[in-house]
Amino acid sequence: MKRIPDAVFLDRDGTLMEDAHYIKSPQQVRLLPGAAAAVKRINDARVPAIVITNQSGIARGIFTVEDYEAVRRYFESLLNAEGAHIDASYYCPEHPSMTGPGSCRKPRTKMFEDAIRDFKLDPANVAYIGDRWRDVSASKELGGRGIMISSPMTTEEDHRRAREDGIETANSISEAVVLLFDLTARHNSA
Repeated sequence: MKRIPDAVFLDRDGTLMEDAHYIKSPQQVRLLPGAAAAVKRINDARVPAIVITNQSGIARGIFTVEDYEAVRRYFESLLNAEGAHIDASYYCPEHPSMTGPGSCRKPRTKMFEDAIRDFKLDPANVAYIGDRWRDVSASKELGGRGIMISSPMTTEEDHRRAREDGIETANSISEAVVLLFDLTARHNSA
């Protein structure tokens, strides 16, 4: 990987904000401790912070696209209030039990590929941070560096698959961003 990544792909629920299971209202949005500071560190490095999120609640009829957008806007306003910003958000409204296998639901790579194309990124020099194996597994297929963080939603299966794939782990979004930038900086000074 180069000195700094071309972009950081971030899962949303469980990584940057609490995962309240099908967040359909801005009133449910709670940033995780350190999330805004971590995103700001990415912003300060002039690296795009790109959210890639599964939102199967849309396919399940639990909330609408408009509800998702209201939550996204409020979530981003909380980050903005702390001096951080998201450069783009990609979401997948599909769920296999409702829409069939679909094409975009993580661990599929379509949303990542779309962002790589849209931002003209080198797939070998991006980073993936999320709290589930499916959030970071694209690093093995597309290239780049995956870092899985721990959350209440992270399963033992996620840990097992991450270990098998050689994906790095961290305890939080803050630790993942430190790991990403500090090890990258150290690697380049060696």
